[in-house]
Amino acid sequence: SWYQFTEWLNYYAKLHGIVCVSVPPHFTSQNCSNCGQTVKKSLSVRTHKCPHCGYIAHRDHNAAKNILAKGLEILGAIVNSTEGHASYRGAALTETGVKSPNATGESDLWRA
Repeated sequence: SWYQFTEWLNYYAKLHGIVCVSVPPHFTSQNCSNCGQTVKKSLSVRTHKCPHCGYIAHRDHNAAKNILAKGLEILGAIVNSTEGHASYRGAALTETGVKSPNATGESDLWRA
């Protein structure tokens, strides 16, 4: 089930020091990842073609870019709401990125 998948994903992300953020899926394939305009399309349309900015991409690639942007926005909101420092699922968030211990226990800085 989807619930079990997300539980495993969160468990293994925390185990390996990876930040895992849930992103609402609404309009991720409808919004243009280049300009933000909504481009309505049916599920059978597999190519995103934005009439506003001319951006063309596979529907799933466009959605993935939107999901990434929303995830980074959520992480940024967490950082900003705590004046630059927070603890989130085993990782330390800073103004410059995400510090997370690697397999040897050293901290890596992932730039967001």
